[in-house]
Amino acid sequence: MKKTLIIGASENPDRYANKAAHRLLFHGHPIELLGLRAGKIADRPIQTGQPTLDGIDTVTMYVGPPRQPVLYEYVLSLKPKRIIFNPGAENPEFQQLAEQQGIKILEACTLVLLATEQF
Repeated sequence: MKKTLIIGASENPDRYANKAAHRLLFHGHPIELLGLRAGKIADRPIQTGQPTLDGIDTVTMYVGPPRQPVLYEYVLSLKPKRIIFNPGAENPEFQQLAEQQGIKILEACTLVLLATEQF
């Protein structure tokens, strides 16, 4: 199973990051949650800032490009195998930085990848 960091996590059940958290758990993937505000999704804490995390396989981005630059170094320091840029989060600058470090980039929807067993 792929330990996944969801960036842009929200307690709001209408947000796609929230839906993705539930679907990832349903499919057996361990998750970490990072958001602007502390909270919980499915009894998992939404962390803020730049917490120390280990073993992250996948980062799935739910924040738009204007909010991403402060996350570049942090996300790259986690050394994920891949970063999924969900619709609206695509960022050529960040994608290029990640690819230069050997990180696989996907412009895709995490929910669709899970539903089609391509995650």
